[in-house]
Amino acid sequence: MNPSRKRKVHPVVAATAGGWPCLTLAGVLVLLPPSETKAIGGEGAPLDLDALSFPELNPVRDKLVSALADLAKDVPASLKALDISERQVDEVHRNAALRTSETTPALLRYTGVLYDNLDFPSLKKVEKERAFRRLAVASALFGVVRGGDPVPAYRLSGGSALPSLGSLRTVWKPSLEPVLREADEFVVDLRSGAYSSLAKVPHAVVVRVVTTEGKVVSHFNKAHKGLLARAIATASAEPGDLKGLVKLAKKAGLTMVVTGEKTADLITG
Repeated sequence: MNPSRKRKVHPVVAATAGGWPCLTLAGVLVLLPPSETKAIGGEGAPLDLDALSFPELNPVRDKLVSALADLAKDVPASLKALDISERQVDEVHRNAALRTSETTPALLRYTGVLYDNLDFPSLKKVEKERAFRRLAVASALFGVVRGGDPVPAYRLSGGSALPSLGSLRTVWKPSLEPVLREADEFVVDLRSGAYSSLAKVPHAVVVRVVTTEGKVVSHFNKAHKGLLARAIATASAEPGDLKGLVKLAKKAGLTMVVTGEKTADLITG
């Protein structure tokens, strides 16, 4: 599927009567990069920051949501800050409706090559519940959200700067970094550079995707990260360390090579 093409969200069975499930911490936490493109629409109630994981981030989230919605009142300024063209003005309109538009789980909101290969809609119910627990998405607007957290469509990139707040790295680093540092799960970091710069996670295992010659390529990077995320989400047993991660990847048909105490490469081809 063309990553620039919008797709409608798919409904997911909620685990609680009140909405999307509130799940306990898992033994593994996979940090995924987000996508520029987002699925439109949704079936969930409007944004409720209290429904998101990592509530310590809510003060910054609230500040950013307000700043982005206010910026949307000035279309030219929004286009400039978001580095998008007039043909993408609908992205600005979606930002204007951040607090009133429908939400959907994060793993259905984000689109593109990585999420196509994760293919969340095709998972069985128990696998979806595992994905909600084990997978998290780095977000310029929300810092980090778990896969089942209900989020609206929006446009904001990790490398952006908002006129009223400055760079997102400056905004997020003081609060996001301590939250991720305190994660007691086995953290697998698949984030891209712009999102890694928002917060360091010293205890995480960082996974790169490279060719057999050691070269990094964008398309296969995202595809293989999606396949690895799917393997982790669908596994009955969670990896608890790098050795377990390599074993899980191999079982899924992926080639992973340990390159350091906290680093590994996924090999394409």
